[in-house]
Amino acid sequence: MAQLLEKQTPKEVVSKMAKVDRRGKVFVDWSQNHQKKTTIAVYSLRAREYPTASIPLRWREVERTAKGGDPDKIRFEIPAAIKRVEKEGDLFEPVLKTRQKLPDLGELEAE
Repeated sequence: MAQLLEKQTPKEVVSKMAKVDRRGKVFVDWSQNHQKKTTIAVYSLRAREYPTASIPLRWREVERTAKGGDPDKIRFEIPAAIKRVEKEGDLFEPVLKTRQKLPDLGELEAE
C-alpha cells in the first residue's frame, strides 16, 4: 500500500525510510505493520514519566506545528486529552465509519 500511494502521489508520499527522501512528504511507515512493533492505538497513553495520549489532530494543527508552531500545543497529558475529547468530540470517529475500497494489490505486484 505504501508503494502504491507513493507511485500515485510521488510529490506528497514516500515509502522509503531515508530521512533525505522524506523531507516535505508524508512517510507511510510500512515497517510498523509487524506483530513485534509497539505502535500504539489512538487515545493510548505513551509509557513515559508524564504519559501523553495519542490524540487525533486536525490537519491545520499539524500544518501550523510544521510551520514552526509550538509543539506543546499538540501534546496532551491525561487531563488535557479528556478535556479535548469532551470539547471537540472524537476526531477519530469518521475513520471508524468511513467505507473504503482498497486497490487491487495485483497492480502493485505487477510492477
